Amino acid sequence: MSMSVLFSPYRFNKMEVKNRFVHSATQECMAGDNGEVTDQLIKRYANLAKGETGLIIPGDVYVEPLGRSRLHQTGIQSDDMIPGLRKLVEAVHQEDGKIVFQLAHAGRQTTKEAIGQVPRGPSAVGRDPIHFFVPKEMKEEEIQRVIRAFGQAASRAMEAGADGIRLHAAHGYLISQFLSPFFNCREDSWGGSEENRFRLLEAIFLEVKKAVPEGSPVLVKLNTNDHTPAPGLTPGPAARYAQRLAEMGIDGIEPSSGTAHYSFMNMCRGQVPVEELAQGMPFWKRPIAKHKLNKLEGRYDFEEGYHLAIAKDIKAAVGSVPVFLVGGMRRLDYMEEVLSEGFADFVSMSRPFIREPFLVKRFRQGKSDRATCVSCNKCLAVLAAGMPIRCLRGKS
Repeated sequence: MSMSVLFSPYRFNKMEVKNRFVHSATQECMAGDNGEVTDQLIKRYANLAKGETGLIIPGDVYVEPLGRSRLHQTGIQSDDMIPGLRKLVEAVHQEDGKIVFQLAHAGRQTTKEAIGQVPRGPSAVGRDPIHFFVPKEMKEEEIQRVIRAFGQAASRAMEAGADGIRLHAAHGYLISQFLSPFFNCREDSWGGSEENRFRLLEAIFLEVKKAVPEGSPVLVKLNTNDHTPAPGLTPGPAARYAQRLAEMGIDGIEPSSGTAHYSFMNMCRGQVPVEELAQGMPFWKRPIAKHKLNKLEGRYDFEEGYHLAIAKDIKAAVGSVPVFLVGGMRRLDYMEEVLSEGFADFVSMSRPFIREPFLVKRFRQGKSDRATCVSCNKCLAVLAAGMPIRCLRGKS
């Protein structure tokens, strides 16, 4: 298996990754009160690097205080964060791994508790289905501030020694909100047409490119289907956006789907952990939460490679730009087939690595041919309760 394409290196400009396995960004809830890197966070990613995961993308890091999506999310919002981030980078590098920080802004997909005020979004429409507020519409100066914040965050990441940057334009966070006609009802230059909805991602990409040294890769995680109650971003426009990004010089794309507050089970197919998710909510929300969650059971059964079809479309749109396939990657021979056929260039995993940080090493040594994660999704319920992410099924 060591001669497999899965264990062949890949070079992005200055960054060479030793194999095709990627830890897809997964919020950890392991940071300090102000977003500082902790020993727990360093240990998690040092273990993944030790386990031979070629490219590690930690959970999204927020670029400014209003962009924080939850308490204990890692921050890159000020220079005070750089020493901790540097320690994290060094821990990964010591184990021969590469690390790229995923820059994010929550926009409306957060809580008043996390940011201290009513969340902002592209438009003041739609009561949040979980926290029941109506967001405030961002003003022009706020949009410009956010664009600058991404550039400043990219500079901090580089100062901390990161190998590259990834922009979070998926899962209902701010860039994803601007791309989506469900969230973005603006009629100014930031909305009203496909081109205008793309403008924020374009501006942030250009700002980040200015902030990073030449040859440092800039990647993107891009929603391809929001699965919102009314149409949001769908595969057609998503493929066109991917093509635009390729023309602008993006270094890699990970297609995904779903939003954390409206359609989270599209992100993470499998079982709906009703009891565990409800337990993480205030007692007065539990009955209605259980009622809503019970309705989801059986509708999101696990499917191997559930983003493969859209990944093929994105690959066709972007040509030689590498595509990261995430979602339901469990069997080694399936991963091998997907890459050998040219449908994708990297295998990204999230939940399997929560359970088995040494999974890639076990694959390479022939000790395993599949991840033991069963997609029970209880790890995500732990996160929803505001606790450090972990597998609840015990050791494999």
